[in-house]
Amino acid sequence: MTDHENTTLGQPAELPASPEQARLDPVPNPHRDVNYLTRFVAPEFTSLCPVTGQPDFAHLVIDYVPDEYIVESKSLKLFLSSFRNHGAFHEDCTVAIGKRIVAAIAPRWLRIGGYWYPRGGIPIDVFWQTSVPPEGIWLPEQGVQPYRGRG
Repeated sequence: MTDHENTTLGQPAELPASPEQARLDPVPNPHRDVNYLTRFVAPEFTSLCPVTGQPDFAHLVIDYVPDEYIVESKSLKLFLSSFRNHGAFHEDCTVAIGKRIVAAIAPRWLRIGGYWYPRGGIPIDVFWQTSVPPEGIWLPEQGVQPYRGRG
């Protein structure tokens, strides 16, 4: 894809009813000749507990080194928002998001950190990456502190 005609970029777009109905739009990488890191942070991600139907909340950090494509941010926001009415465990949500991005843009490398707020008194953090990061890439810490409660 070399144009923006088939993307949500600059066009009205409704919230997809589910992650399966959402699409991630690839955009040509303007700096394919170098390795660089792109980071998306979604500090207010929500999904539903598949058992109780109650909302779950997470702070997501997505880091990737693009290859031929980058992911268009509006389509990513719509994709992430489509989880608001989606019931899945923390592990499933986190890894599924990473896999969908990989399927859409085939980055050189990707990692996702899902820092979930407590469910049943236990915070659950989920981490997934495609492989080792490319050599020489500046890879900052994800910057999310371990859950400390009121501490």
